[in-house]
Amino acid sequence: MTHTLSNRTAAVVKRTVIGSFVKLLFHKQEQRGMQLIEHETRCVQEREIHEIVTTDHHEARSGDRIDRVGFLGFAELHCGGIVERGDRVWINGERIGEVLGFDECHYPNHYNIIVAVEKPITASELSLTVESQISFVGRTFD
Repeated sequence: MTHTLSNRTAAVVKRTVIGSFVKLLFHKQEQRGMQLIEHETRCVQEREIHEIVTTDHHEARSGDRIDRVGFLGFAELHCGGIVERGDRVWINGERIGEVLGFDECHYPNHYNIIVAVEKPITASELSLTVESQISFVGRTFD
């Protein structure tokens, strides 16, 4: 069976996942040694808390090592949904990058959601405060 989206120029295919920072982080590392897991999507639940990490390893794929990182902090999610590679990441209304993937070195406590940015950044460089809002916005398809 074929499904079509009629009378639309672009379709949003998933819910935007929204959260707020509950703990800020201010450090960077050059040899962190995170590893992107093979899965490009993760189901997340309301009230889960995950760590948000930035990197400039734009071309990394599953299994690749992620060393150059900046830590933004931990965010509590306000709704369940799917976070996936390629989601646009917005903080306080400003687009900062795209989800590169996930590291699960601390799972099941939390995932590290790794965001590809121009250069690794921390909470202070974005002037984050506790309760700053983060959104994971899915791509649209024609």
